[in-house]
Amino acid sequence: MKSFIIEGGHTLSGTIVPQGAKNEALEVISATLLTSEEVNITNIPDILDVNNLIKLLIDMGVEVRKNAPNDYTFRAADLHLDYLQSDEFVKKCASLRGSVLMIGPLLARFHRAVITKPGGDKIGRRRLDTHFLGFQKLGAKFSHVEGRDVYELSARKLKGCYMLLDEASVTGTANIIMASVLAEGKTTIYNAACEPYIQQLCTMLNNMGAKISGIGSNLLTIEGVKALHGTNHKVLPDMIEVGSFIGLAVMVGDGIRIKDAGISQLGIIPDIFRRLGVKMKIEGDDIIVPRQQHYVIDSFIDGTIMTLADAPWPGLTPDLLSVLIVVATQARGTVLIHQKMFESRLFFVDKLIDMGAQIILCDPHRAVVVGHDRKKRLRAQRMTSPDIRAGIALLIAALSAQGTSRIDNIAQIDRGYENIENRLNALGAHIERVDS
Repeated sequence: MKSFIIEGGHTLSGTIVPQGAKNEALEVISATLLTSEEVNITNIPDILDVNNLIKLLIDMGVEVRKNAPNDYTFRAADLHLDYLQSDEFVKKCASLRGSVLMIGPLLARFHRAVITKPGGDKIGRRRLDTHFLGFQKLGAKFSHVEGRDVYELSARKLKGCYMLLDEASVTGTANIIMASVLAEGKTTIYNAACEPYIQQLCTMLNNMGAKISGIGSNLLTIEGVKALHGTNHKVLPDMIEVGSFIGLAVMVGDGIRIKDAGISQLGIIPDIFRRLGVKMKIEGDDIIVPRQQHYVIDSFIDGTIMTLADAPWPGLTPDLLSVLIVVATQARGTVLIHQKMFESRLFFVDKLIDMGAQIILCDPHRAVVVGHDRKKRLRAQRMTSPDIRAGIALLIAALSAQGTSRIDNIAQIDRGYENIENRLNALGAHIERVDS
């Protein structure tokens, strides 16, 4: 197990380029299973979750060619379908949440799939009901395999239909879209997630010969086709990493440029930081965050305390709440952070409280942060990363703290952030990766 040793108190400056979007990469890589032809994807992030998915595809018989860093070609012509029944396959799926995204393509093209409870962040219950209900409406059946924590799904033929999703699940929407593109007839998905990841997936599938309309809305219409062909696709910049770098620049920056940030796909993320008083400048597709000596949290028009809450797109992504909490610890003012979508994601604030932050954890979903206005620095601590986003938030806190901190279980951070210590050290950070 690896750890980070972080020497706090150094200011960072320079230019940093965000990696490709993790969530999009997991979706579009899984979509390569829908065709026997070559699919080339560029700007794939070199991170643990994505690399593990690629290894799993190779084990399944997908031909994978690495053309250059972050540039891969996939050809799913001859899959080892019997491997999907093996204990080895089930074990690997159980350790990778992104593996759930293979179900839709496998059902669509091969009419069967196997699923176990997938791994991932420990951030509370993340149910798969939306996926299963959608597959059932398309005509799939699933059964529990006694003696193994496994469900087998099968469908002699998938048939399009109307469905109203019980929640706007991103992975659920992606899975149902991928199952529907080869289904017979028309599928209408209402209350679909419409994040940029989903829009990119739909665009790529249309380029492969699918017929999807309503892209960017929560009402998708899919006309099933007989087969898909190959294509070329480029993954968007990761908006969560862009938001993380804005938070980093606020806490320890002395002028940081986030280059090629994909501003048109960031939604309200820049505005959310502005509500915390953060100043930034847009130049083309770059975000420049100058040194923030003081930043003042807005209040509502009636003078009440600002509340920031997550919501389905185009609302605030829950993946950035951890970073926003850290940024708020050094602001002037008070903010209520309301995490609605996961019940355990705020528990990491205990570590920030140990560092000297003024945070009241009201319940599993709400935390009140009273900012120090830079009058009191956080203290260095030894911590453990509970999930990807809390991990990067703790890393930002440690970079701003007085003294040397240690973060254990950094494999969680590696799951979502590519070569993060070297990229931040190039800006002036002092981060060392060591064996725990």
